[in-house]
Amino acid sequence: MIQLSNGKLLICPTPIGNLEDITLRVLRVLREVDLIAAEDTRHTIKLLNHYEISKPLTSYHQHNRHHKGEALLKELLEGKHIALVSDAGMPGISDPGEDLVALCIENDIDVEVLPGATAGILALVASGISTERFVFEGFLDRDKKKRRERLERIKNEDRTIILYEAPHRLTDTLKDLLQHMGNRKLAIARELTKKYEEIVRGSLEEVIQHFNENTPKGEFVIICEGAEEGAAPQESFNREVTVKAHLIELMAKGLDKKEAIKEVARLRGLPKREVYNEALDLNPHV
Repeated sequence: MIQLSNGKLLICPTPIGNLEDITLRVLRVLREVDLIAAEDTRHTIKLLNHYEISKPLTSYHQHNRHHKGEALLKELLEGKHIALVSDAGMPGISDPGEDLVALCIENDIDVEVLPGATAGILALVASGISTERFVFEGFLDRDKKKRRERLERIKNEDRTIILYEAPHRLTDTLKDLLQHMGNRKLAIARELTKKYEEIVRGSLEEVIQHFNENTPKGEFVIICEGAEEGAAPQESFNREVTVKAHLIELMAKGLDKKEAIKEVARLRGLPKREVYNEALDLNPHV
């Protein structure tokens, strides 16, 4: 029986928006491989059709990564060359590509990573915030408790922080950042490389106000400045406490009604008018 040599897994970054942002090398590899494993084959077929590439496609995503990973490994061990692509950007960054890479390394399959677009780095460079040292946090947990626990762990991180977020969770995440990290400088990028690319820069309070007035649309990259070295730990509060109870608590500590309204609005990322309405029936001498 002839022993077949192993194949190779090729990690191929795809455009994060503009279809021109793909390298000649990636296009060549996509034309040469035996199979393309895609996060969403319906999405990838549009890219392939645009560049007149015809290759077998198979799905590989978060929900099938375990059994499909084993199936792809079998084909690699039989000598096939497989390209891994995500819907946008570098496979393996905040997606299950990392599992397939680890599986290949465990089984002595060559892994070749091609350079290409990555939304986090693009947003970081455009942010105007320090790029000297930074940390990538990706998507925070959807579970509120776990998300806040994570923010508690990183709130004193002095490197620039890169986060990804979906539009329907953006405002809540920004308020959580304000609660745990204070009113820091940040930049939020959306629709990068596309027609409606937008980068919003300012303090957390300013950015929250912007998205209170403008409904978040598109996928977002959040670039948050790190904590100042030697700065006192950020003050936190229990977000399960109502706005009114929070006002009463601060007034009991000695803040007058006006100061309490301002502080609650700052900590929670709420318009002052909204907090003021909650304070209308409060005795100014709690």
